[in-house]
Amino acid sequence: MKRFKTIREVASLWEKERQLYVKQSSLAAYALLVENHILPEFGKKKELKEANVQNFVHKKLQEGLSQKTVKGILIVLKMIQKFGAKYEYLPPEEWSIKYPTEQQKNKLEILSVENQRKLMQHITENFTFRNLGIYLSLCTGMRIGEICALRWSDINIETGTISINHTIERIYIIEGEKRHTKLVMSTPKTKNSIREIPMNQELLDLVRPYKKAKNNNYFVLTNNAKPTEPRIYRNYYKQVLKQLDIPNLKFHGLRHTFATRCIESQCDYKTVSVLLGHANVSTTLNLYVHPNLDQKRKCIDKMFEQLK
Repeated sequence: MKRFKTIREVASLWEKERQLYVKQSSLAAYALLVENHILPEFGKKKELKEANVQNFVHKKLQEGLSQKTVKGILIVLKMIQKFGAKYEYLPPEEWSIKYPTEQQKNKLEILSVENQRKLMQHITENFTFRNLGIYLSLCTGMRIGEICALRWSDINIETGTISINHTIERIYIIEGEKRHTKLVMSTPKTKNSIREIPMNQELLDLVRPYKKAKNNNYFVLTNNAKPTEPRIYRNYYKQVLKQLDIPNLKFHGLRHTFATRCIESQCDYKTVSVLLGHANVSTTLNLYVHPNLDQKRKCIDKMFEQLK
């Protein structure tokens, strides 16, 4: 009879193989899910039965994790299972996991038009390089890590474009019993996230005088050779909102605000998807395109017009 390995042993071997193919930040995210969720539940087991995995899903949902988070954990668990079965460390298993029906989608939090105008006006009247990052997100939909990694060399005044080539993030490193964090600069989230974004005239006018006088290798937010990290920049952004008496909104909400304003302006969905760096247009549609009752009524009326 074949001796199977424990999930803990298989997960360790899987992580060693994965480090050859994925970014350090992705591997760190996987390791955190394995350490915090998978090993406490399955570490000593030598098989992953569907009933046990289904119970695990219910347990995690009852603990308050979102379906999205639980599905992310299961993606990693399934990769470990497939790896184990491939090398005969684990018996082969196939699961069909069920999730409770979600009654409603979480509403995206964005700035109102009034608060967006207030924030943008404050930045133009009180220019600082840190404030510029907030303006950039509202005008381009850039992620916070992409803004922290932006150098002056990425801004082209002649073409009026910004090139997104890097992102900065602090990752959690697990090395045996030792745990520590590390600030890393790497390529963006996906290959689609490496992109070029045109600047509107107001943004171009804002950066033009500074771009000409600055060292191209300096980071935009700090205007020196050392970048700021997303956690510190988030704290600064929250202070700005509080100062302006604008309701608290996650920094990522600025990206949602940009995308929503594009959709409201009737930009085509494919273009918005490319600007955001989404892997496919369906991501954009699912997040931002939610027709209201009036739009639905017009659609049906238009369809029946064609029948006449």
